[in-house]
Amino acid sequence: MNALGIHALVWACDIEPASTELAARQTRAAGYDFLELSLHDTTQLDVEHARAVLAEQGLGVACSRGLAFDADISSDDPAIVARGQRLLGESVEVAAALGARNLCGALYSALGKYSQPVLDCGDRLGYVHIGENHRGYLGAGAIDFGSFFHALRRIDYRGEITFESFSSAVVMPGLCSDLAVWRNLWSDGMDLAISARSFMQAHLRAAATI
Repeated sequence: MNALGIHALVWACDIEPASTELAARQTRAAGYDFLELSLHDTTQLDVEHARAVLAEQGLGVACSRGLAFDADISSDDPAIVARGQRLLGESVEVAAALGARNLCGALYSALGKYSQPVLDCGDRLGYVHIGENHRGYLGAGAIDFGSFFHALRRIDYRGEITFESFSSAVVMPGLCSDLAVWRNLWSDGMDLAISARSFMQAHLRAAATI
C-alpha cells in the first residue's frame, strides 16, 4: 500500500522546534508513515533538530511551499521571477538537508492556479496531496474521491500520498489569508488525522479490487 503522510499544519501553526516535535509525535501516534513540513518560513526551522525528531519517531519527511503572487515564477516581471527562483532554491536546499525526497506545492506559479488531472500526468506523477474541497474531513465535501483513487490505480501510482487540511483553529492568521482559510472546520487534529488515514486506506483497498 502507498505510504501515507500528513501535513504539519494539522498539528501546529509553525515549524519552530517545539511545534515540529509536537507534529512528529502526533503524526506517529495517528499511524502515519511520514510528515510533510511547510517551508513557508524557513527562518523558524531548526533542520538538525527536525531531522533528529523525525528519526526518533521513525518518520519519513516531505516538504512543501507555495509561491505568493510577488514570487510567481510564471510572471512577466523579472524581479518577481527572481524572487520566486530564490525561494525555490532555498526550499530545495532545506528539503535536501532534512532528507526529503519530495518538494511539492504551488512551485510552478502562484497559489490559485491549477494543475492537470491525474490521468494526464500518467507516469510523470511523483507525489500526491489529498484534501477535501472545504479543507475539512475527507468525505464530508463534494470531491469524487472514488474516481480520484481509481485514476491513481489506473496509472499504477505507487508513491506517497499526503493528507492536507487547514483550520483557523491551528493556522496563523496571515497564512490563513494566503491559503483562503476563512472558517474553522475542525479543532481536534488527532480525530481528523485518524479519520483521514482510515478514509485513504479504504479507498486504496477499494481501488485495488477494480
